[in-house]
Amino acid sequence: MIAQTTRNRTAEAMDILLMVTPLEGVEDTAAALAEKIGLAVEVASTPAAALRLLSRRVYVAVVLDQMLADSDPEGANLIWKNLNLAIPIQIGFAVSGAERVAREVRAALARRQRETQLATAAAAAGLDAEIKNAVTAMLLESQRALAQADVPPEIADRLRRLAGIAGRLRERLAGTPASPTTLAALPLSRS
Repeated sequence: MIAQTTRNRTAEAMDILLMVTPLEGVEDTAAALAEKIGLAVEVASTPAAALRLLSRRVYVAVVLDQMLADSDPEGANLIWKNLNLAIPIQIGFAVSGAERVAREVRAALARRQRETQLATAAAAAGLDAEIKNAVTAMLLESQRALAQADVPPEIADRLRRLAGIAGRLRERLAGTPASPTTLAALPLSRS
């Protein structure tokens, strides 16, 4: 059985959570969860149904029932292998209410957001350093070439223009910091 519960009718534009559980009456939990976390929630009662849904769209997270994972480890492994970008969450629905599931989902989403911020900052810092190093190398090489005595005047003019361009670019890069260049400069998310 596949049921869909959404907070509003724009599910295609929203992040969607997939719950996988064979429990009957889980639609009420899905509706409460959707309300608590502000995401659309789809429910699949079997691993096969979950795999069909996972092949059709990308989910923000997949919440797998511990009971299903214990009774069908092969099916659970197939779900985990087909997550795409979804965050995996395993929880016992039989002993957890919507509030606990919502807490787990919010915590997982906060971790993902923090990891994304850290990865973005690290990539920006790496790119910033790489560009600055390349500009410095261009500046130094053009200056070294100009220092040679046998440089034809036409080439010397071009090298001076190149050195000037590289120097101005270096000044602009030094004067305008891109994003945080250290991971410690990132704000901590409070969720």
